[in-house]
Amino acid sequence: MTNTTTRLPLTDGLEARLPELEALYRDLHRHPELAFQERRTAAVIAAELRAQGWDTTEHVGGTGVVGVLRSGDGPVVLLRADMDGLPVREATGLPYASTDTAVDPDGEEVPVMHACGHDMHVTCLLGATGQLAAHRDAWRGTVVALFQPAEENGEGAAAMAADGFLDRFPRPEVCLGQHVGPLPVGVAVTRPGPVMSASDSFRVRLFGRGGHGSSPEHTVDPVVLAAAVVMRLQTVVSREIGANQSAVVTVGSIHAGTRQNVIPDEAELKVNIRTTDARVRGRVLSAVERIIRAEAAASGAPKDPEITPLTALPLTVNDAQATERAVAGLRSALGDAAVLPLPWPLAGSEDFGNFGTAFGVPSVFWHFGGADPELFGEDGIAALMSGELPAGLPTNHSPYYAPVPGPTIDRGVRAMLGAAAQWVGTDRLPPAR
Repeated sequence: MTNTTTRLPLTDGLEARLPELEALYRDLHRHPELAFQERRTAAVIAAELRAQGWDTTEHVGGTGVVGVLRSGDGPVVLLRADMDGLPVREATGLPYASTDTAVDPDGEEVPVMHACGHDMHVTCLLGATGQLAAHRDAWRGTVVALFQPAEENGEGAAAMAADGFLDRFPRPEVCLGQHVGPLPVGVAVTRPGPVMSASDSFRVRLFGRGGHGSSPEHTVDPVVLAAAVVMRLQTVVSREIGANQSAVVTVGSIHAGTRQNVIPDEAELKVNIRTTDARVRGRVLSAVERIIRAEAAASGAPKDPEITPLTALPLTVNDAQATERAVAGLRSALGDAAVLPLPWPLAGSEDFGNFGTAFGVPSVFWHFGGADPELFGEDGIAALMSGELPAGLPTNHSPYYAPVPGPTIDRGVRAMLGAAAQWVGTDRLPPAR
């Protein structure tokens, strides 16, 4: 539902601002920071918000930043961007590529990269806040701009919500968020209901009895045990989950031993599980634990495995009515043909949904394109909607991933403004030129 009594020029002047926004993006990309270490990023955001005229609060939930801007009476809308990077060594070869390092929670020095596009999210939201501040006479209500730390470890949204958020800031009527991805620039996809998977991660310690590599008969080899667990876990999805259901089980890390001729005492695995249904999630979690413990028993392990939860990200669910309104705004901003229905929930995960759950309000999340449209060819959109990507196109979390800056920023700002205007605006935004 859109109030069409007045046309709001929320995107007026955006083209003139794109060079400074692109410079901001390049700076953020060059200087990524890990979860809850986003101090430089937060300082840049806070300074920009204050310069635009927003009431700005830092250190929310750790390193989070919240800006509030009011323009008369009306709805309260929350716009969210996440801002942490990943422990990935960048291989894009870009002139503004990151060479930064940081110390991770395990005390290890690691390379850091914005391999998931959070620098783009911050830039687009700051672009939107600048437009809202410049055109306060063209909208009514209150906008809460939320810059979240620690999305990658799944803790940032909950930390901000728990930091007295509703006592310190206006309660939103809706939470809106977006994520850049390997889609053509100008395209956005979303759906009502489940839009991104739940994610559960665990650290598994498997115990053996070490000894000399020449005498395995005197040991319980945790390396062989770990290999058996890894292989058997591959049967969870293929043999215990129906073809009409969805689940992913990944062992992303395995460590054991230090020398080729020494059988170690233990091995460590890190396991990640993705599901889109609560009942399937329960079955998968149960099967994974059953297999780990059974393989340890079959190997004669002297001690039961230790299974320690690492992160848990909820199923991201879009409210149906709010999604209908947001899609109308996206179409007004990007064009009808550019906004496509997501055919199924994505296997990736997000903690964005924690805001709507904590505040008791609907939320909507969409994905927008950051890749050169020419890479997709004439039938690219049809292939995209069937789950195919152009060969060799880097995806999020790849060391080669980086959106095309200029047009992506423009469309990302327009998308956020278009969706927000469905609540605080009095007319639809003009379409992108």
